[in-house]
Amino acid sequence: MKRTGKLGALLVLSAILLVTSACGKNNNNAEPSKQAAASSAAPSSEAPASEAAAPADQQITMGFAQVGAESGWRTANTDSIQSAAKEAGVDLKFSDAQQKQENQIKAIRSYIQQKVDVIAFSPVVESGWDTVLKEAKDAGIPVILTDRAVDSKDTSLYVTFMGSDFVEEGRMAGAWLAEQYKDATEDVNIVELQGTTGSAPANDRKAGFEEKIAGNAHLKVIASQTGDFTRAKGKEVMQAFLKANKDIDVLYAHNDDMALGAIQAIEAAGLKPGVDIKIISVDGVKDGMTAAAEGKINYIVECNPLLGPLLMQTAKDMLAGKEVPKRIVTPDGTFTSEQAKEALPNRKY
Repeated sequence: MKRTGKLGALLVLSAILLVTSACGKNNNNAEPSKQAAASSAAPSSEAPASEAAAPADQQITMGFAQVGAESGWRTANTDSIQSAAKEAGVDLKFSDAQQKQENQIKAIRSYIQQKVDVIAFSPVVESGWDTVLKEAKDAGIPVILTDRAVDSKDTSLYVTFMGSDFVEEGRMAGAWLAEQYKDATEDVNIVELQGTTGSAPANDRKAGFEEKIAGNAHLKVIASQTGDFTRAKGKEVMQAFLKANKDIDVLYAHNDDMALGAIQAIEAAGLKPGVDIKIISVDGVKDGMTAAAEGKINYIVECNPLLGPLLMQTAKDMLAGKEVPKRIVTPDGTFTSEQAKEALPNRKY
């Protein structure tokens, strides 16, 4: 009887150890989205309810769909994201959409099929994302918007949008110009090189600029056309502006690359950029800052491209169940020619 009792006790103890071991193994190896149900106290960022917190020591897989490589700003942005992913130990699946929305949609659907932990992307344009973003939401994969926004009315389709305030950038550009010409008694003719048609920065930088110059009837935008954020297109459109308009006082370019292309056209026409035609630009990349330091660009509104570290930390916080703000605004500065000259030696992009 004593031997039988001891054997029974050993069997019960073995069973308990086996169950405990199995539970521990399941918790350590399960995918983040399958480890636990979402907390009932959902964060204000409205992450998908099926999304569970990822263990702190588990590697995150992120799918990132980039706009393209249309400018120096975008190159710096891509470098920042790739280097930050490596530094943070994030498995980054990267795609270049070559400025085509259909390519970004294909990439996002591919990431959904691959069951990545999080999707991030900079939308080529604002509209047309609801269907694919709903597919990601239904799959339990959270989405982070970087640099550019979408115009979807259903804000639950993405967790957060991080990037600059493009309207405010336009306002800063317009405010500087309005101050320069506050005592003007004659019309000041302005030409505008817009960014990619339908994109958030193009729409917002235009709106903010117009808001600030509206109070001065002498500030007149006589021509406005897209330069698609590229140096080549900026040069081409500026050439057309110069042929069609004999008297241009100011150029407002939605990014540095278009301004740099326009400078080539202005110089080819025998005019002096920054003197004969005042130039305002947005971005603050190294080539743009160099042109400003040389006096060829009079005023630059900064748009910081180094979003990589913030993106990786935000993804980690979100997947760990921490609250993430719905809108994360990155700070920007401004530079006159003299300020650009001082800042240039230490410029990181």
